[in-house]
Amino acid sequence: MKEEAQRSSRGQLKIFFGACAGVGKTFAMLHAARQMLAEGTSVGIGIVETHGRRETAALAEGLPTVPLKDVGRGQAVKEFDLDAALTSGFQLLIVDELAHTNAPGSRHAKRWQDIEELLDAGIHVYTAVNVQHLDSVNDIVGGIIGIRVRETVPERIFDRATDVVLVDLPPDDLLARLAAGKVYIPMAIERARQNFFRRGNLIALRELALRRVAERVNADVRTYRISHAIQKVWPTRELIMVCVSARQSQDRLVREGATLARRLQANWIVVHVDRPHQDDDEEARQILFKLAATAQSEGAEFANVPGQDVTETLLDYARKRNATKLVMGNSSGRRALPFRATLAERVARANPEIGIILLGVPKTESSRGPRPARTTPGSARALLITTFACAVTTGTADFLFRVFDVSNIVMLFLLTVVFIAFRLGRVAGAWASFLSVALFDFFFIEPRFSFAVSDTQYVFTFALMLAVALMISQLAARLRSEARIARAGERRASTLAQVARTLSGVIKTDQISAICKETIAPLFNARLEILLPGTDGKLVAAGNCAFLDFSVAQWSYDHIQEAGLGTQTLSAAEALYVPLKGPAAVRGVLVLEPKAGPLSADPDDRRLLDACCSSIALALERIHFVEVAQDTILRMEGEKLRNTLLSAVSHDLKTPLTAIRGLAEMLEHPADLAEGERCDLARSIRIQADELRRLVTNLLLLILFFHVLHKGAQQILD
Repeated sequence: MKEEAQRSSRGQLKIFFGACAGVGKTFAMLHAARQMLAEGTSVGIGIVETHGRRETAALAEGLPTVPLKDVGRGQAVKEFDLDAALTSGFQLLIVDELAHTNAPGSRHAKRWQDIEELLDAGIHVYTAVNVQHLDSVNDIVGGIIGIRVRETVPERIFDRATDVVLVDLPPDDLLARLAAGKVYIPMAIERARQNFFRRGNLIALRELALRRVAERVNADVRTYRISHAIQKVWPTRELIMVCVSARQSQDRLVREGATLARRLQANWIVVHVDRPHQDDDEEARQILFKLAATAQSEGAEFANVPGQDVTETLLDYARKRNATKLVMGNSSGRRALPFRATLAERVARANPEIGIILLGVPKTESSRGPRPARTTPGSARALLITTFACAVTTGTADFLFRVFDVSNIVMLFLLTVVFIAFRLGRVAGAWASFLSVALFDFFFIEPRFSFAVSDTQYVFTFALMLAVALMISQLAARLRSEARIARAGERRASTLAQVARTLSGVIKTDQISAICKETIAPLFNARLEILLPGTDGKLVAAGNCAFLDFSVAQWSYDHIQEAGLGTQTLSAAEALYVPLKGPAAVRGVLVLEPKAGPLSADPDDRRLLDACCSSIALALERIHFVEVAQDTILRMEGEKLRNTLLSAVSHDLKTPLTAIRGLAEMLEHPADLAEGERCDLARSIRIQADELRRLVTNLLLLILFFHVLHKGAQQILD
C-alpha cells in the first residue's frame, strides 16, 4: 500500500526516443506539451535546446519558461534551475536532453538526476534522448560510429518511464532534412554527412532504437500479464550471477548482464573472485571500484569474494545465493595454456546443473595473461630489501660453508625465500628465488666466483632449488594474502559486532553519536556526526558541526539518497551524507568527512558502512518506539488515575449536594416546621455547603499537584 501511494504521488515521465539527432524528438515533445496545455494542464519549459531550428523555436514560443541559473564561476554558463522548477507550480515541465551532464556547481552531476527529483516532487516531465545515450547499447553504438559517447543514461531511468514515444524517420528522409539545413547549420552539414550521418550508421542506429522500444513493449506485456494473473510466467524467481575479472572490458559484460536481467525480469548480482596475486595491483583495484560502481548504478549487488580457485569459489558462492544462471565473458583471444580448459568449461564440468551464458567481450591487453608488475616506490623498496637480505644470507652462508656441507647451505637460502615472500609479497619472493639460485651458484659451486658449472648434476640441483624456492615463495605469499583478507574480514566483523552490541543497550540518542564516533569514525579515518530530525522535520545536530553543510544533509534526508563526497549529487561537498533508513521511516543522516584523502571506495568498506548505518537506524527506531511506549504508558496511567479520581470525587461531591437538596426541599414548606427546626435546617445547609467548598478546594489542589507531577515526569523522560 505504501509503495502504491508513493507511485500515485510520483510524477510521470514521458520520454521522446529517437535514433539520432534531427528525427524530430523536441518538435514532437513541444507539440504534445501544447496539446496538454490546451486540455488545461499547467505546462512550463524548464530547458529546451532548439539548435537553431526555426520550426522548433516557433513551437516553443508563448510557453512559460523557468529562468535558467548562472553556474559559471566567472564564465557565462547557464543551466537548468532545479530549485526554481520545484517551486514554479507547473504540473508538467519540459526538460530536454535527458543525458546532459550538468556544469560543475550544479546540485546533480547529470540532468536525469534533476528529473528524478522533479518526479519525486510530483511534477510530470517530458524529455528526449537518443539511442546512443543508453548504457546498454553504448558500446555497440561506439563500434558502429567509431566514437564512444560519454554522456549516458542508466537503463533503469528508461525502464521506469511511464511512457516512451518513438520518433522515427527513415534514413533517406533524415539525410534530406540534413541537406535542407533543418538539422545543423550549413557549416556543419558536410562534416556531419562524412562522419555521423552516413546512411549505414543511420540504418544501424534506427534498428537499435526500434529493437530497444520493442524490448520495452515486450516487458510491458509481461508485466501486464503477471499483474492481471493471465498466466503464471515463472514458477520461481531467477537469479543471474555475472562473473567478472579485473579488466577494463568487463564493464561491457556488466551492462550486458543488466540487459539480460531486465529481459528475463530477474534479480542479478556481480561477483569477482579476489585472488592473492591481486593484492598489490592498484590498477586492478581501481578497475574493480569502477565495476562495482557500474553494477550498483544498474541496480545490482557487487560481491568481492576471496578465494584461490576461481571455479570452486564461484560455484560455492552460486550455491549459497541460489543462482540459476552464470554469465561469463568469452574473449576471442587464445588460451594462456592450450591444454587448460576455459573457466566456463571447468564450471560446466564441476556443476552441470547451473546454466552458463557466454557473452563476447573485446580482447584487451590484460586478457592475454597477467600484467607485468609495475615498478612503484613500494615495490622498488621491497626489491632492494630482498637484494640486501640475499646478500646478508650469502655472507652468513660463506661463514657457515667452512663448517657445513653445501647441501645444508641450500636450506639457509630457502629460509630466506620464505621470510621474504611472507613479509614482502609474491614479486619479492620470486626475485629472492632467482637471486638465491644465482648467488648459490656463483659463490658456493665449483668453480667458485663463476656461473660456470663443472658437474652437470648441479644443473638439476639448481632447477630443483629454483622450483622449490618459487613454490615456497608463492605459498608464503598466498598465506600472507589469506591472512590479510582474514584480518580485514575480522576487523569489519568485530567492528560491526561491537557497534551492534553497544547500540543494543543505549537509551538516549546522544549515546548513539558518542558510540559511533568511538567505533566507526576511526575505521574510516574520518570525522563523524549524526543529524536527527526535530519536530518540524528539520535536521539538528548536538555537537560542534562546523564542517557540516545542512542543506546537503537535509536533501539527503528528504530524498532518502546518499549525497556529497563521492556521489553524483552535490559532489562539491566535503563530506559524505548517508540517510539512516529504518524499517518504518528515515531516522536521520550520518555524516562522514575524511581527515586525510578521499573515503575508501572499496566495496567491502561501503558494505560495512551500509551495515553500520542500518544498525544505527534500528537503534534510533528502537529508542523512538521506546519513547512512544513510555509516553503511551504514562498517558494510560494518567487516564486510569483520572477515572479513579473522577469516580471518587463524583461520590464525595454528590453526598453534600444530596443533603443540601433534601434540606432545601424541606424549607420549601415552612408552615409545617417550627422556628427551631427551620434554624436547624439552615445550619445543616451551611455545614454541607462548607463541606462542599472544602472538597472543591482539595480537588483543585490535587489537580495542580498532578499537573506538576506530569511535567516533572516528562522532563525526566526527555
